[in-house]
Amino acid sequence: MAMLLPPRRAVCFMVAGLTLGATRFGVAQTEAGIPVTDPLVIAKCGTCHPRDSQGYMQYISWERTTPEGWQDALKRMILAQNLTITPAEARSIVKYLSAAHGLAPQEAKAVMYEAERRMHEETDMGNPNLQDACGKCHSLARSLAWRRSADDWNWLAAQHETRFKVKRNAEAIAYLSKAAPLHTAEWDSWSKQTHAPNLEGRWLVTANLKARGQYYGEMQITPAGSRDEFNTRVTLKSIKDGSTIERTGATIVFAGHAWRGRSKGSQPVGAAPDDVESEMRETLWIAPDQNTAEGRWFWGQYQEFGFDVTLRRPAAEATLLAVDVPSLKTNSQNNRIRVIGDKIPGKIGATDLGFGPGVTVKRIVSQGTAEIVAEVDVAANAAPGWRDVALRRSVLPKGIAVYDHIDYLKVTPESALAAFGDQKRSRGYQQFEVTAYHGGPDGKLHTADDVPLGPVDAAWSLQIFYAPEGSNTDHVGTISSSGFFKPAAVSPESNFDVWVIATATSEKDKAGKPLVGKAYLVVTVPSYTFNGRRYVRDLGRWVDDGPASN
Repeated sequence: MAMLLPPRRAVCFMVAGLTLGATRFGVAQTEAGIPVTDPLVIAKCGTCHPRDSQGYMQYISWERTTPEGWQDALKRMILAQNLTITPAEARSIVKYLSAAHGLAPQEAKAVMYEAERRMHEETDMGNPNLQDACGKCHSLARSLAWRRSADDWNWLAAQHETRFKVKRNAEAIAYLSKAAPLHTAEWDSWSKQTHAPNLEGRWLVTANLKARGQYYGEMQITPAGSRDEFNTRVTLKSIKDGSTIERTGATIVFAGHAWRGRSKGSQPVGAAPDDVESEMRETLWIAPDQNTAEGRWFWGQYQEFGFDVTLRRPAAEATLLAVDVPSLKTNSQNNRIRVIGDKIPGKIGATDLGFGPGVTVKRIVSQGTAEIVAEVDVAANAAPGWRDVALRRSVLPKGIAVYDHIDYLKVTPESALAAFGDQKRSRGYQQFEVTAYHGGPDGKLHTADDVPLGPVDAAWSLQIFYAPEGSNTDHVGTISSSGFFKPAAVSPESNFDVWVIATATSEKDKAGKPLVGKAYLVVTVPSYTFNGRRYVRDLGRWVDDGPASN
């Protein structure tokens, strides 16, 4: 079957509880369901999920979920129940269910990290019973991406008890019935409106790629046939080195807010696994007012590489997008700063540009419609912390930071996963980045008000703290001067627990010693293929790719 969403290779997103393999005749529902009105859904699904006089279809009418959830549900029916369906019919069904039996934007935003394929360390799921009942196999987002009636949550628990020998946790089911109910105020409001995605035109783009920094540019969106499908063309420019990226793509917007696309670079893809010309999947959350969107463009065998992306419509007046310097030190002079934006007016004076108390704009060095270069001085008594950057009435919130000293370094991702590989099995890589931090107004380190000051130059090294006896770093892999971890080519068929250490080349602590940051890395066995199915460790499940090739 052709892919329903733009990604070329069929990837099976986990349906909580693998519920699609069974029918639910005889399961009493005490809540009102959501009527199914689409003729194609009724025709294709009605044999196993009969529709009553109220328009309720068993199973379907008491659940809501994301496009990925409905795609996987349909795929499971094809594989497990021999459903016959064309790619065009499948695409139409997923579109309908994602809109009429989907999530409201507020509900979808909370679980976006699952669709964005982010490495997410979940140490607290908000409820100890949920952690015990669901957290061993699922992320919280994977559970909350499904909204169910209370009866359906209980049915799901019974299925887990039967199929996976999981002990039923009544407290967890009660929590989920309240935290992820079928009917919510958000869904009630959203489902009563029409949400045609009116996205055509020019959009401003800002993006960040770990270890490569910020990018800015624009995207042109044009219609592609139906009202929810679009073609895209984007141009990005690196603030760090001025290099440009051009990409073209296609996207479907499900339910008026769920952007699922795929794009390609304009240049041939190189041998490097992190090549930005690679084909990328795009997952964005579109705000209800359709003026902004945010999410991730990602690629890699384990989806380990990705841009964090924000789209915004151009304003009538100037829009500030980014500053090339992330922070300024107190008692410093002649700091040259590039302020990047859109529709910057002419004849900008020093008094038109502001960075808050204690930062003085000495002069405007140059200016254009997309950039201002200014020289600023920072007073010795300037208060450390975030500063908004203002150009007349245009503001970039938290556009730059002021600091008097560096308190610590943080290596990100703080917890990471990589996978061994060889010629037959692709490796899973990991890119690390080290950022300097100020302790913030409360003076306490590693609290919510700490202020990031930007990446710093560092020497990278690896330190094994758990490995099979006799192993050393040669068995794990190597880390480059830019923090790029490349696993070894030969898998030892065992896990390695490794510290990734960044030692600053210039920044010192109070004792005059180089600042050091650490991250935790697990290097594990690769995913492998057996008869057309891959077991992916970080997903914790099998993925069906179709018949194995000879």
